[in-house]
Amino acid sequence: MSNVSHTRGDITTHPDVSEMRERYDRVLGGRDVALVDGPVFLLGLYCAASPWILHYTTSQPPLVTHNLIMGIAIGVLALGFTTTPARMYGLSWAMSAVGVWLIISSWVVGDSPDAGIIVNNAIIGGLAVVMGLICAAASAKSKGAGARRTSQT
Repeated sequence: MSNVSHTRGDITTHPDVSEMRERYDRVLGGRDVALVDGPVFLLGLYCAASPWILHYTTSQPPLVTHNLIMGIAIGVLALGFTTTPARMYGLSWAMSAVGVWLIISSWVVGDSPDAGIIVNNAIIGGLAVVMGLICAAASAKSKGAGARRTSQT
């Protein structure tokens, strides 16, 4: 049997340590909000399905189409946040803008919607605004940390 208790030297003496650290920072950069990606996707899924869940498909056909499109848009943003975070977290503000639009869209798109539809879209919109702000804050934080790390080397 081989001796597995053999310890190796410290990695700080490795000749490529600075390159490995930079690559590690690039790979993990912007992933501070990885826990938000799933809830954003679920929010988009709920937004798209809410007309059928709340049964307003016949009373508010324009809002049905609107919520379906907005839900798909939120879902696409969530998938983008997951697959290409470095590029997509710049669109975190778009997530907040979609949330604000969802809050006011019941009156703009709908035809005298009832209180349930208004509350539903306001809650979805409020959550989208909050999640967009969390993503934007984490993106700004990770960019600031990346700039500090670059200036220190």
